[in-house]
Amino acid sequence: SHCLASGEVMISSLGDPKGNGKGGFVLLDGETFEVKGTWERPGGAAPMGYDFWYQPRHNVMISTEWAAPNVFRDGFNPADVEAGLYGSHIHVWDWQRHEIVQTLPLQDGLIPLEVRFLHNPDAAQGFVGCALSSTIQRFYKNQGGTWSVEKVIQVPPKKVKGWLLPEMPSLITDILLSLDDRFLYFSNWLHGDLRQYDISDPHRPRLTGQLFLGGSIVKGGPVQVLEDQELKCQPEPLVVKGKRVPGGPQMIQLSLDGKRLYVTTSLYSAWDKQFYPDLIREGSVMLQIDVDTVRGGLKLNPNFLVDFGKEPLGPALAHELRYPGGDCQL
Repeated sequence: SHCLASGEVMISSLGDPKGNGKGGFVLLDGETFEVKGTWERPGGAAPMGYDFWYQPRHNVMISTEWAAPNVFRDGFNPADVEAGLYGSHIHVWDWQRHEIVQTLPLQDGLIPLEVRFLHNPDAAQGFVGCALSSTIQRFYKNQGGTWSVEKVIQVPPKKVKGWLLPEMPSLITDILLSLDDRFLYFSNWLHGDLRQYDISDPHRPRLTGQLFLGGSIVKGGPVQVLEDQELKCQPEPLVVKGKRVPGGPQMIQLSLDGKRLYVTTSLYSAWDKQFYPDLIREGSVMLQIDVDTVRGGLKLNPNFLVDFGKEPLGPALAHELRYPGGDCQL
């Protein structure tokens, strides 16, 4: 959901009432929260939907696509990827006319989820994280007014044994930009690491921080890494305040000063159950990462842990994070 200058609230949709794909947008009254209708023109929804971000100064909105709810609601099936049932495009909308003007195919861009424009309102570029292909794509406006996209980061898969597939993608599930547009952050939910990149040159992001916070490849788990292009050994399990953290880093949120990064560990209950069954039994957690905003770098705060396994009604799966006074996502 995003708030609009009109005072309305706009919410993206994944599908229609029958669970088929439909990337449309619902408008709510900002005072009463009553449904006012759809934002897009009648019949003008995208084939699939997920996230969106608008930039009025350039009369544009970018939307992404996951899959139809019927495809992913019961878990992840690799056969659905082969069948082309997951998203691989981003959609460029005319902000004033409420219609799609370009659909951009992504190079190595399966399941584009979170989309982020640079915070500078004059900037005509941003980034989108592609979960399954584990890439970060940069989109930008051309001199002629059209839009293009290029791959700027690729997290290599790991060859493994004891997992669903012989190769494990990192699964980039959330991305974030610092308010000064200097750093890009993203989480690799399956590999288990959180990353910080300097994007002073948006064409060539530079890795400046990395921290493992659980994940599927920790030592002592069921997965054995056979070949790894990045690590020399499997990371240690994460223990915070005496608790071994289940799952991997997922949704992230950054303080306005860029110094505190918060992370939760649940993605989506059906996928949690499939990839991290301990999450269902124990609940997710929230962690705090201290950020070096001068040189770059990430450090876990060992004294901060919110354990959602201890909720009164039983273990809970915490997902999205929001600062009451504003954060770096909106």
